[in-house]
Amino acid sequence: MFLLRRPSRREIERFLDRSRRLPLSYGPTGTVRHGSAADRVGEHVVTIGHGKPDFERARLALAAWKHFDLGWVEAYPAQLSVEAGTDVAVLIRHLGFWSLNGARVLYQVGGFEGQDAFGFAYGTLTNHAESGEELFEVSIDRQSGDVMYRIRVVSRPQSSLTWIGLPIVRRLQARFRHDSAVAMRRSSSAPTTLLSPSRRASARQGPPEP
Repeated sequence: MFLLRRPSRREIERFLDRSRRLPLSYGPTGTVRHGSAADRVGEHVVTIGHGKPDFERARLALAAWKHFDLGWVEAYPAQLSVEAGTDVAVLIRHLGFWSLNGARVLYQVGGFEGQDAFGFAYGTLTNHAESGEELFEVSIDRQSGDVMYRIRVVSRPQSSLTWIGLPIVRRLQARFRHDSAVAMRRSSSAPTTLLSPSRRASARQGPPEP
């Protein structure tokens, strides 16, 4: 869904409500983990910290969707979880316009206690500009103690505008990978107070609409 202006909260809520009734735009699920030779798989791995405390902060940050708090990219609703079945609206500011893209959390990787990795994947819905699956994961190397952030994606353009603007889309994807890694490094490498879901919701509401 492409827009010439930033959508209001009500418009985002209506988009989410419609998204809950939509199917995934591809199949089968799990392609990002078990992609075949025919799939276009992209992967970006970066070190974001070191040691168990950084890993715990990274895990909490990922669960709180801090990797989407980029200013030009936002995930809604504010009270998001990473539980399977959660529907997500990804708001993106492009070059002079905006887009809303529907996705659904599919599964988690690892867990919150006693695991060396934690993450989740979501799949695109039929109202997303692209079609595919994306995995976000943080892990800690037991030997070196390095904390890694990984983005792994299998996708192809779905809308005609995405096909036409494919070079720009690829640049925006590269920018997202970079900015998302910066956000995760910032959240994990220094003690920070992560907003609770209720405070995140309040912070995003802003001034009342007319």
